[in-house]
Amino acid sequence: MANPIFKKYPLPLVLSTVLAVMPLLTSSLLTAWAVGYEEFWSALSLTQWIFITLALAVASAFALTPPTFLALVYGYFLGWLGLPLLFLLNLAAIGIVFFMGKKMIPLSFLPQIQAAYPATSKLLLRFHENPVRLIFFTKLSPALPFAITNLVFTLAGARLPQMMLGGALGMIPRTILAMWIGTQAKEIKYLLEHPNEGIGTKLLIVVLVLVSTAGVLWFFKRK
Repeated sequence: MANPIFKKYPLPLVLSTVLAVMPLLTSSLLTAWAVGYEEFWSALSLTQWIFITLALAVASAFALTPPTFLALVYGYFLGWLGLPLLFLLNLAAIGIVFFMGKKMIPLSFLPQIQAAYPATSKLLLRFHENPVRLIFFTKLSPALPFAITNLVFTLAGARLPQMMLGGALGMIPRTILAMWIGTQAKEIKYLLEHPNEGIGTKLLIVVLVLVSTAGVLWFFKRK
């Protein structure tokens, strides 16, 4: 018999809520951890960072570690050497969410949504015309939750290669920006407490958000 909780609150809604709230709860803990153990992180070898990256990919898939936050940390401790590791982390996290969503969300969920909200059929049709483009514009924005967008695209029927390609292209600008901020920081505590300091940094973030929003709106505009 179905769990009464999930009859009242659909599993995708529960997952989305958890994935949205979790980064707010974990960011302060991660900041304290990075600041309190700076010598430990600085002493790690590249091999150790690779294993840590794989573990953080799982954590990012469940919204325990925001990738943009990790880009700041990687930039501080590893410099540009950490860029390939961040790409590995992001792509692995996308894959984990994809397979998790396929495993946990029933096949009947999407047809039920379309039946309850007929307008979603048109949106999904538009989405499937070019999913990579919409995924790219969505991933471009630092303001949109990483794990939730991965789950939404999985539910919408995007294929894994499409999510990987769109996600990789979209995360390049914001990841490089966050890493550059990390490489310029003099101390980890100041970096994590003031991640967006500077007019230039703020302008770049605003530009990314505006381009992402404009791209998403343009994608769904009427022909």
